[in-house]
Amino acid sequence: MIRAPLTDTIVEVFNTLPAQLQGAARYVIDNPEDVALLSMREQARRAGLQPWTMTRLAKRLGFDGYEPMRSLYANAMRQGELGFAGKAGAQLARQEEVGERALAAEMIASLSRQVAALGEPQMLDTLAEAAERLYAARRIFCLGLRSSHPVAAHFAYVMSFLGEKAVMLDAASGAGTDAIRLAAAEDVLLVVGVAPYTRLTVDLARRAAANGVPLIAITDSVVSPLAALADLSILVSTESPSFFHTMSPAFIIGEILAALIAGKGGQKSFAAISRTEDQLSQLDMHILPPRARGKT
Repeated sequence: MIRAPLTDTIVEVFNTLPAQLQGAARYVIDNPEDVALLSMREQARRAGLQPWTMTRLAKRLGFDGYEPMRSLYANAMRQGELGFAGKAGAQLARQEEVGERALAAEMIASLSRQVAALGEPQMLDTLAEAAERLYAARRIFCLGLRSSHPVAAHFAYVMSFLGEKAVMLDAASGAGTDAIRLAAAEDVLLVVGVAPYTRLTVDLARRAAANGVPLIAITDSVVSPLAALADLSILVSTESPSFFHTMSPAFIIGEILAALIAGKGGQKSFAAISRTEDQLSQLDMHILPPRARGKT
């Protein structure tokens, strides 16, 4: 996640801002390259806000208007503080849709950039720390609803090859999230949620935190309600040329964490995976293609 000139200041005052200014603040935090390169009106359009809302935010942050704040970000970009990925993101944001092939190409380029950002040193440090905490936990309660559900569900499924450590919380039955009542300080709640945040996800995470359950959040912003509750946040981009936000980076994070946890288990993990494969084979669970083995 890019940390730009006013990130800390905005985070500090975020909860005191009116709803419209929170929308503007979130856009500034999540799109610093746009702040540096696009006009205020274009930024407001992309944020779904009126231009005067951006000006009000700038004044709330102590500037005479929006242009001095934009200049601060432009100077940061010239000095290289926003990095090449930020510039590439701004270039992509300027592009117009020119048909199905072009839109597909834009989405692939956007995803490629976001996946590459997962390999940055700060993210790798965060992933290693998250894996250590998850490995040390007695149980991992996994929560993600609506668009975030596949991330949590796939993580829990991969973890099932290692035994019964992962507990999936699923709201489909109306009672599937009840197991969170069993979580304690020795456990961890791995919660996945991005804007627009599912109310039940935030409510369950808040209750778990109040009961002393450590939280690791896969979320999209430092001002996410889940980040405010989490002991450790893994921030992923959800920006996409599509009308719908992308969950691909979050999905990859879930796969990486499961792999790191398995690796930390060494021979114990290997034995558990072997037992699971044997059990699935006895159940005749899979139809394998010719000469293929180990597909799940």
